[in-house]
Parts: sequence; structure tokens; C-alpha cells
Amino acid sequence: MSFEKTVSATKGLVDTLSCLDNYACPNESMKVDMSDSVADESNELQTPADEWHTLSADERAAAFKELPYSEKDDFFLSLSARDQSELVLSLPSGERRIWMRLLPPDDATDVIQETPEEHRPALIGLLDDYTRREVHALLAYAEDEAGGLMSPRFARLRPDMTVDEAVAYLRRQAEQVETIHYAYVLDSDQRLLGIVPLRRLMSAPRDQSVRSIMRTDFVSASEELDQEQLAKLFSQEHLFAIPIVDGNGRMKGIVTADDIVNVVTEEASEDIQKIGGMEALDAPYLQVKLTEMVRKRGGWLAALFIGETLTATAMSYFEKELARAIVLGLFIPLIISSGGNSGSQATTLVIRAMALGEVTLRDWWRVVRREVAAGLTLGCMLGSIGMTRILVWQGVASATGKELYGQHYLLVAATVGASLVGVVLFGTIAGSMLPFALRRLGLDPASASAPFVATLVDVTGLIIYFTVASIILRGTLL
Repeated sequence: MSFEKTVSATKGLVDTLSCLDNYACPNESMKVDMSDSVADESNELQTPADEWHTLSADERAAAFKELPYSEKDDFFLSLSARDQSELVLSLPSGERRIWMRLLPPDDATDVIQETPEEHRPALIGLLDDYTRREVHALLAYAEDEAGGLMSPRFARLRPDMTVDEAVAYLRRQAEQVETIHYAYVLDSDQRLLGIVPLRRLMSAPRDQSVRSIMRTDFVSASEELDQEQLAKLFSQEHLFAIPIVDGNGRMKGIVTADDIVNVVTEEASEDIQKIGGMEALDAPYLQVKLTEMVRKRGGWLAALFIGETLTATAMSYFEKELARAIVLGLFIPLIISSGGNSGSQATTLVIRAMALGEVTLRDWWRVVRREVAAGLTLGCMLGSIGMTRILVWQGVASATGKELYGQHYLLVAATVGASLVGVVLFGTIAGSMLPFALRRLGLDPASASAPFVATLVDVTGLIIYFTVASIILRGTLL
């Protein structure tokens, strides 16, 4: 796409974002255009966000400069913290101050954390003194803690205020705080006493005290709470914002639902990448350098490859059995893939259940019982399919005068069926228990990736297969 089209598309995205933010379009003509040509313009409206990530830093800066100044604010605020950082660094030094000071302290902190170390002091220096102190305080927290996500600007009230005084005070604070959906009642030591929803404040008698209408059964979070646990708290309590307090109950800030959306996305992306058998990426896919991509994927691939060499070792151990019964080799891919697939299913289900808080370490025995039942059922199902396949193919071959699996085809079918039951059962148990073992060791359960489970079950699957074969086929093929 040409540079002019990119600029035009970017303008279109800004208009769309403005409509969404204001719950109405700027004018009636835009409403008509959108309703009459949704089918024609839907692809165009989706294009800018996709193409923005394909542009170089210089192209982004040039496209951004072409936007009308009135539209730049909305577009800049719609970008991710990483994109904002890269865009600010690509602008002339004289323009950087404008955009850094547009950001509230928590968003400015996110941008600075996404900025290379050598550029951080310069960006911090662009902030005003008050915001700079707030940002320094936020940077003291780890990125994955509640304190690192919070905004220190929230609506504060004193308990001895009247409702009329509180409304007038909130009106003056409205432009400076993160949200006024809730006002937080603090004592002289900044300890959180209660919360007043805006609706309750507006409907209360004007001469009533804030203390008498505040809610004291509020939910708060520690400043050191992990962001994943904070996300679960939002999900459980269905809140728009959660106050963050220190160990002494002093309020430090608030985390809003829109802040936690990014956390949920990051955590889900990290878990999915780990389940896929690689290290989590630190940036969007197209922005990761090739060397970094190879490093994060190569380590796991090498480990899995070494694990797979154990499969070759297992096969060499049963070399004599294979030489005497070549027909057994035909079903090796069938056996080990079934075990790997069942194990991958189980580990994925358990990892997701752990992430959602549906199961904990003490639920391991309940999970084992369920997976044993599921493994036996699924194993019998696949075993029946495998035996039926052998019998049908043998019948078709016999009709043409051929012996596809030899005169002991019934025993071969029984071997495959019984092996599938054992391999699938082992796969489901191993796949479901590995996340528990990693969690017990203090590691991330997502590291029990599906490829790792499949590799583990491949080796054990061969051992199960040839052990069953040596029992059933002894005295005939073996």
C-alpha cells in the first residue's frame, strides 16, 4: 500500500475510534455513511491497525505527522504502550514532550517500561515534576504486580464532607483522575475507609455526610499482588475498578478494568506460546528479530529432538521383535500418535483449568480419577477402531487372495487394540499430572507443553506396545 493510502487509512481508524469512545459519531453524515456502506468499508476500517505494524519507524512517524492535529490525540492513545514508545522515539526531540505529557502516569510508566534502558531517562525528563514523581513511584514496582498497573490519580473524599461538598469537589477533580465511577473515602493517614459509587452519591440527600453513605464492604488488593491473581479478582467480583492498598491499609491507587484487559491478553499469549513448545515472545510476532525468534524456538526444539532420540533407543531395544514380526512396525505411528494426542489434550485442559482457578494442587486426585476414566473410555474407543480397521482390511485382502497381516491377524488386532488402551490411558494420566508436578515445584504449568508431553508418551508408548505384543504374540509371531 502507498504512503498516502496508509495516511488515509490511519485517519479512518481515528474517526472510528472516536465514534466508539463517544458512543456516537461526530456528525449525522458519518452515521449515514457507516450504516449505508458497512459491507464496502469493513475491510478498510480493519486495515490501518494491521498495516501500522508493518510500517517502519520512519514511515510511522511520517504517517502520524500527516494526521490533523485534532485527530492525533485519539490515535496516539489507541496505540499499545510498545507502539507509543517506538513512535515517540521516532519523533523529533521537540515533539516528544507533547505526547509524553498527554499520558496519565500509569500509561506513561508502561511506555517507559517498553523503552530501551538508554532512552528511559530522557523520556522521564520530559514529564512535569508532579507526574515524574508519580512515575518514579510506579517504576519501583515490578511490572507484573498490582502496584505496577495502578494509577495514583483517583477521586478522594473525606468522611466528614457533606454530599453537596463531595459533588462540588469531584467536579473539580474530574479532569485529573482516572475515573469518577467510584470515589474513595480516606482518613488523614490516607487509609481507605470506604467507597462511594457515583450513583449513590448523586442520589443521596445533599446535607447527608459521606461517611453515612459510603460502602465499607469493599474489595481491595495488595500492591504486591500478582497481575494474574488481580485479573482473577476482577473476574470474580465483576468490578470496574479495584483500589490498591499497602500493608498498612493506606491507599496507593486504583487499577481499572481496561488496564487488566491487557494483562489477560499478555498472560493468555504467553501460556499459548509455552503450550506450543517455545519460550514466550516479548514483542508482537512481526516485531521479533529473526535471531530472537530462533533462540526462543530453537532451545525447546533441541530439547524435544533429544527426547525423541529416546524413541529410537527404545526401538533398537525391540529390534529382535521387529525382525521376527515386521507387521508390528506398521502400527508404530498409530500407537505413539494416539498416546501423544491424548496426552496433549489432557495437559491443555488442566493448564487452562489452573489458569481459570477451576482446579488447585489439592484437586490432583480428583483429576487423576477423571482422567483414568476418560483414558480408559477413549482408549477402548480407539482400540475398537484400530481392531476394526485391521479386520476389515484383512477381509478385503483375503477376498483377493492375499494375506495382508498373516494368519495371526486376529492376535495382531488384539495387540493393537490392547496397546491403544494402555497408551491412551498413560497419555491422559501423564498429560494431566505434569502441570500439577510443575506447579508443585514452583514452575509455570504452561511449560508442560503439548510437544513435551507427546515426546514423553512416544517413548513410553513404544515400551507399552512391544510389551503387550510380547505377551499376546508369544509362541506365534514372537
